[in-house]
Amino acid sequence: MTTARYDGQAEWYDDMNADGAAANLARVVELLGPGAGRCLDLGCGTGQYLDAIRSTGRTVIGLDRSADQLRLARRRDRAPLLQGDATALPFAAGTFGTVTALWISTDVDDFAGALREAARVLVPGGLLLFYGVHPCFNGPHVENRQDGALIVHPSYRTAGRHEHAPWWRVGGIRERLGMSHVPLPGLINAFVGAGLSIDHVSEPREQPIPSVLAIRAFRR
Repeated sequence: MTTARYDGQAEWYDDMNADGAAANLARVVELLGPGAGRCLDLGCGTGQYLDAIRSTGRTVIGLDRSADQLRLARRRDRAPLLQGDATALPFAAGTFGTVTALWISTDVDDFAGALREAARVLVPGGLLLFYGVHPCFNGPHVENRQDGALIVHPSYRTAGRHEHAPWWRVGGIRERLGMSHVPLPGLINAFVGAGLSIDHVSEPREQPIPSVLAIRAFRR
């Protein structure tokens, strides 16, 4: 397995993302609702959401591409953790009652493939919760202004991997790691193509310009 992009960035990322993750925990728990059985946290990173998922009554298992991220996750949490590829999950079909896909759309190169695999390992009727970057207001096309406004550049429709944008903050996560951009139709169609029925869509945090998109869906 080749080196993952987050390898060598784990401590920096865990510290940088701590406040943001803490601010999202209650919303993730609310969207999941009470549950039971196994939950796969797909792209679990350094494990900042594992305990919150467990608090809903589920037994959580984490998977991430980065061994460096998993090293910190193992320090943080007792959950079983595996290194693996989101587009080739090492689980049999119908293994999980729930899959969480938190903040993965900007990190996987094949978001549609990752959702197909997530749907495959869900039981029929199983829940998938996507919680992550709002593709309309984040990405290589968005320039943030100091007054809170956004400038949207014509690159919104340029899907795929972006290693640089001239307005990304120096030293920030995008400037360090780049990102994969999935325009909104591609993101929604990935759910449809995976055989998932969308149940609920929201823009958490109640910001004037939303930065987060949440989607609850069930395997048909």
